[in-house]
Amino acid sequence: MAFARLVQAETLDYLAEDDPRAIRSRADLRRIHAVMGTRRILLKALRRMRIKPRRVLELGAGDASLTLRLARALADEWGAVHLTLLDRQNAVTSRTLQSFERLGWTVESVNTDVLDWIREPSQQTFDLALANLFLHHFEESELSALLRALSLRARALCACEPRRTRLALAGSRLVGMLGANAVTREDAVLSVQAGFVGSEMSQLCKPALPGWQIEEYPAGLFTQCLAAVRPTDRRMNDADRI
Repeated sequence: MAFARLVQAETLDYLAEDDPRAIRSRADLRRIHAVMGTRRILLKALRRMRIKPRRVLELGAGDASLTLRLARALADEWGAVHLTLLDRQNAVTSRTLQSFERLGWTVESVNTDVLDWIREPSQQTFDLALANLFLHHFEESELSALLRALSLRARALCACEPRRTRLALAGSRLVGMLGANAVTREDAVLSVQAGFVGSEMSQLCKPALPGWQIEEYPAGLFTQCLAAVRPTDRRMNDADRI
């Protein structure tokens, strides 16, 4: 059963990247992703989309550790990729950057607020925009503006967000059992309260991404996924259910 969506600021978003609480919270998120199977969910979604991007944009990239795990799994299929990591802070370590380079991926970091980024004129385009636990940070009006900007700058969008259900909310209150710190324990609950359910993301996408093929579906116990592709770029196989 779902409940009303509530967007509130999460603490990690406003901590300096070198704050010990932020460093610990990012480590917590890596454990939470492992428990939730986020890498598996994203891999299945991306492979089902059957795209072979050359330019990838990650929104709210954080420390890019999950993206690196995706890259290791997809490097043989995708080949060389130029990856743009967009985040207000630079939490990506030199070791992570070197790991991307060993895969043949080039990485560009853009440290700015995404709402400022979409207001800036740009000729840069991407084959894929990737968002993981990012879209839920925005109210509907801000999210619509972001999606409209992506309609001009990207050919496909893949997003995994918290599912806003009572079960997911109960699970978010148990992350302390994984050793999560106070920042992560609080933010986990806020994330679920701001999450999505049913067709909420796809309904926002329809006016912002006119003509795109859009699918939204639950994955695992706690994740809501969105896959959107310009119709001329669509490669999804509708028979391959997730």
